[in-house]
Amino acid sequence: MKKYADMARVINSDIIPEMASCHQLRHSRAIHLLQSGVNLIWIRDLLGHTSIQTTEIYARVDSKQQREAIEQASECLTPPQVTGEWVDNHNMINWLKGLGKR
Repeated sequence: MKKYADMARVINSDIIPEMASCHQLRHSRAIHLLQSGVNLIWIRDLLGHTSIQTTEIYARVDSKQQREAIEQASECLTPPQVTGEWVDNHNMINWLKGLGKR
């Protein structure tokens, strides 16, 4: 592992950490598969886990996934933006503003 990490660092030192391990590669691959939408059961089988609970360790939700989940959930909760005729009617807007000056 160290030999190949050193070789990769020669090409691009920014992406390979100084202390790279097989576990880090395995973990990174599992996370990337999960973020790509691969089913957790398939990832479990790929990693050779007998229990889905072991694979769920890799499924810790990162901030990007949290944000996307919140945005997706809020789309069905937030009504679409409705604009009335008065939005582009400058005469109406001026008249409405004038109501507060009396």
